[in-house]
Amino acid sequence: MEEKRAEERGIQQGPEADVREEEGAKDAPETYVERKRWVFFGLPFTFTKYTVNEQVVTINAGIFNTTENDCYLYKIQDVELRTSLGERIFGLGTVACFTGDNTHPQLFLEHIKHAKEIKNYILHTSEEARRKRRTLNTLNIDADDIDEM
Repeated sequence: MEEKRAEERGIQQGPEADVREEEGAKDAPETYVERKRWVFFGLPFTFTKYTVNEQVVTINAGIFNTTENDCYLYKIQDVELRTSLGERIFGLGTVACFTGDNTHPQLFLEHIKHAKEIKNYILHTSEEARRKRRTLNTLNIDADDIDEM
């Protein structure tokens, strides 16, 4: 029953998940897999897939020329949920992640279902990841801030 509810929410757990659990571990890591959707009717006819797990946010985009972008969760500084009128009508939302990443200082998980749940998961998991890495402050840490010798 719990697996059925997890599937409805877009969560993969257990052996079907992209992230495999070690033998003997009781709690399987949560992995959210969502597709970018059209705002009109919320149909997933795009070639962008978002994967969020305990360590990284991955954005796979494209059909002929594909791009895979990863951002570690400990680098995410702030998370914002944006919903337009059309997104609210069809139960979608856009999650904006403000990061300390050099390639993409802002990541957008556009037009996804369960946006509020995913936003909260990213917010709490990024805090845990910073505590595990003992990262106190990642604000404004950039390669441009390093003084040359």
